Amino acid sequence: MTAPHTPPPTPRSVLGRLSLPERNFVAEALRTETVGGVLLLVAAVAALIWANVPALHDSYESVSHYHLGPAALGLHLSVAHWAADGLLAVFFFVAGIELKRELVAGDLKDPKAAALPVVAALCGMAVPALVYTLTNLAGGGSLAGWAVPTATDIAFALAVLAVIGTSLPSALRAFLLTLAVVDDLFAILIIAVFFTSTIDFAALAGAVVGLGVFWALLRKGVRGWYVYVPLALVIWGLMYNSGVHATIAGVAMGLMLRCTTRDGEERSPGERIEHLVRPVSAGLAVPLFALFSAGVTLSGHALVDVFGRPETLGVVLGLVVGKTVGIFGGTWLTARFTRASLSEDLVWADVFAVASLAGIGFTVSLLIGELAFEGDAVLTDEAKAAVLLGSVIAALLATVLLKLRNAAYRRMCETEERDEDLDGIPDVYEQDDPAYHLRMADIHAGKAAEHRRIAEEITRRLAREDEAARDGLAEVPGGAGEDDDRPA
Repeated sequence: MTAPHTPPPTPRSVLGRLSLPERNFVAEALRTETVGGVLLLVAAVAALIWANVPALHDSYESVSHYHLGPAALGLHLSVAHWAADGLLAVFFFVAGIELKRELVAGDLKDPKAAALPVVAALCGMAVPALVYTLTNLAGGGSLAGWAVPTATDIAFALAVLAVIGTSLPSALRAFLLTLAVVDDLFAILIIAVFFTSTIDFAALAGAVVGLGVFWALLRKGVRGWYVYVPLALVIWGLMYNSGVHATIAGVAMGLMLRCTTRDGEERSPGERIEHLVRPVSAGLAVPLFALFSAGVTLSGHALVDVFGRPETLGVVLGLVVGKTVGIFGGTWLTARFTRASLSEDLVWADVFAVASLAGIGFTVSLLIGELAFEGDAVLTDEAKAAVLLGSVIAALLATVLLKLRNAAYRRMCETEERDEDLDGIPDVYEQDDPAYHLRMADIHAGKAAEHRRIAEEITRRLAREDEAARDGLAEVPGGAGEDDDRPA
């Protein structure tokens, strides 16, 4: 007796259409990040103007280096330091929640689906680091900045999309967002492992105890910002004094929030808190960090020097070449070895364009640049200039590549957004629902009846006009041209 025939598994699609809940979440998250990205661009431009106009330069330096905070607690920091260690902790708190949600309810929940963005993100960090390292080995530069070009700034990338007006499909936007989430996780690990020189174990133990209390309160269902905000500040302060970068506290607390729903909940606690905090992160924390980190002195000579020094050249090449090659190569290899096929709506040029867009490494790259070259103010500023220049080149390259396909993207977006039955759900998500097709049948029947009514009205009007024309001819008086050809 022969064994029953087992049909071959359906090939998995790479960058296919998102599920409706995931699409709605991504759309909401990206709206906030896009607004934040525009503010980030404005802050970066303001910082460059403030730092480069001679009449304003001294005031920029004075404000950036103005110290405030309780010295007794080890927190008498400059304004720029507060922005980098304090405000960015809010940014990484949101990144922690995003990562937790992706792991328990999003694309990273399924190992097969998670393989693509994780491998792409890892390759998108490893190749830029390799490009930087090879450039500096060849040029005799410092290897300390190998991590600078490894980060992707999702807010800056989305701001570029908003400015150039491209209609990028939701699958590609979600891919970019997931890449950035995984990227942020590994950036945090890089900061924690490679940029922690001395550790105060007493302060670190206090921070760990505080995180334990934070976790216990969450598990007991304790609510109230007046409980968690003071506790979070204490944890942050202890983490800062431990020598471990203080932003680690933010991502740790974000990862502790519950991001799955229970009976009677429309949103999980993590999603609710992210909805509240994301505007603060995107609209305040990150732009203020950019304002006090992007203010480097630029000149024609300084920009030329970026290409003449191995450290800065490595940063530019890492962002522009390394990111693009790494993410595109990681995506292609994942599809190749998992026998997955690219979504029929997309082509590999689309993946290449998004990979080039991921070369915008603004916020976290600036932060790592400060940590990597700490103690060398000149090289720190040059590395920041290289990050700015590399991000601008990557943005221009992505703009050209995305514009070439914008007509196709617009058609895809129109299909994704079409809602002919006006039920609030795009039609592409209802193709397997009989009720949808019954609604559409009623709608089309109504349209057909309306068109028949219009056709009948036109027919009657034309008949009346015809009849009036014939009556007019019959009333013309006799005269020349009658049978006997006599004059009238």
